[in-house]
Amino acid sequence: MNSNIEVSDLEDELFEHFKFEVPKGQAFLRIDKYLMGLIPNATRNKIQNAASSGNIFVNDEIVKSNYKVKPSDVITIMLSHPPFENHVLPENIPLDIVYEDDAVLLINKPPGLVVHPGHGNYTGTLVNALAFHFDNLPMNSSERPGLVHRIDKDTSGLLVIAKTEAAMTHLAKQFEAKTTEREYRALVWGNVANDSGTIEGNLARHLKDRMQMAVFDDPEIGKPAITHYKVLERFGYVTLISCQLETGRTHQIRAHMKHIGHPLFNDERYGGHLILKGTTFTKYKQFIDNCFKALPRQALHAKTLGFVHPNTGEMMRFDTELPDDFKDCLERWRNYSQTHSVEEEE
Repeated sequence: MNSNIEVSDLEDELFEHFKFEVPKGQAFLRIDKYLMGLIPNATRNKIQNAASSGNIFVNDEIVKSNYKVKPSDVITIMLSHPPFENHVLPENIPLDIVYEDDAVLLINKPPGLVVHPGHGNYTGTLVNALAFHFDNLPMNSSERPGLVHRIDKDTSGLLVIAKTEAAMTHLAKQFEAKTTEREYRALVWGNVANDSGTIEGNLARHLKDRMQMAVFDDPEIGKPAITHYKVLERFGYVTLISCQLETGRTHQIRAHMKHIGHPLFNDERYGGHLILKGTTFTKYKQFIDNCFKALPRQALHAKTLGFVHPNTGEMMRFDTELPDDFKDCLERWRNYSQTHSVEEEE
């Protein structure tokens, strides 16, 4: 294929599957290596085959797998079939509905449920469940029915779903204007020094581990993110906190808490699945292992959600209990801190 062929010349036969903009600060790196860290379940061989087939574009021009990405490059992967996630299969997956009316729907998402189809997760998602239980939900800008915002697969808690086009527009504007109220509960490693505080720092993809987000001091890199936190309970080696989101970036709480030295308990992606505080005693290691088994995910729950109702203009606030796995883990820590001499570590 001629390297001067552009995306626009192939619009009739290719469909966009992925699009990434390389952040400022990224070192020159072969595109096959770079994409391996961005696309879940992608092997280097598959990426190289896509490049050989002329399916990888940088700034609208076809590139080979040895192309070295540079800051501000726009990478697009085009394939001959539409993305599978655009073909939503309705599935009879039960929903925990907290509230419903003609305009909005509040879901209490269990841990482990992916919000929307994506690479490697084409079925079994919240969107598949919504397609089964509801007809004619409005599409958001990413062609996903009803979704106004999202939370990670292993994060539990509240999500608001729009049932009409007007509600979708109204709610999207509230999230964009940062006027919604969102409070999370998180269990983090270490004894958080201050009773409350604010974490500010732009978030962008980690320059080495593309599956993580990282905090950057350079205002030109990433998007602004602000998290307010408050200590609720101290257990010496871990701390239960409340987090209020002023912005809603990908992995915001997970990345911000790691940035200040307090990764979320059992958050494998950010290193919280290791024993980061405590003793070297075998019994303590067994206790932590039991806690990890009780809560086999990052300790994060979207507890409260507040927004202005799109139709009535009324401020609505919703609250959920912590799920059983989170409560079980907290109870183990309460008992441990009461029956053991726990040093409070800064």
